[in-house]
Amino acid sequence: MLTNRLRLAPALLLGAAVPLSACGSGDSLARNFGFVRDAPDEFTVTTQAPLSMPPDFALRPPLPGAPRPQTRSERLAAEEALDPQVALTAPQAGVTPGQQALIAQAGESAPANIRSEVDRQAAADRPSQSFVDRLMFWRSPRQPGEVVDARQESERLRRDAALGQNPASGPTPIIQNKPKGLLEGLF
Repeated sequence: MLTNRLRLAPALLLGAAVPLSACGSGDSLARNFGFVRDAPDEFTVTTQAPLSMPPDFALRPPLPGAPRPQTRSERLAAEEALDPQVALTAPQAGVTPGQQALIAQAGESAPANIRSEVDRQAAADRPSQSFVDRLMFWRSPRQPGEVVDARQESERLRRDAALGQNPASGPTPIIQNKPKGLLEGLF
């Protein structure tokens, strides 16, 4: 009688597991068993300011749940991400005399069109190609290095993640350039 129960238990467990696995979508089942990993939302991940020793030991300890004084609001962080000039023109609260002296000795700020001026000077310094050079060297040289095959690399990373392997293990698929023909090097 005991052996019949031992034979019946796995069959009952299997019989209960099959209908229960159909209750959810395939993605949720894989998520429940840990085959799918959820990355955090990159727009909500923030960093905390590092801890530092207070300048005055007579300070009162912070209240639990109170906002940290050195952190910025999410609204201000979003404005700075959209318009970096907001961060530069924010009011300087508590600038020390030493910081003011450093800023005064730094001199004038760069002109507004500094990038276009540097680009213009770089273009003037670059030698122009003559007609013969353009005729002889009409092909641009191939960039050094290897190009990774994005589709195969994505599949390899997904497969390694499903198997729980290190993503750095295994060869990285690269795009192989086809060999040149006999006359292809001449023209």
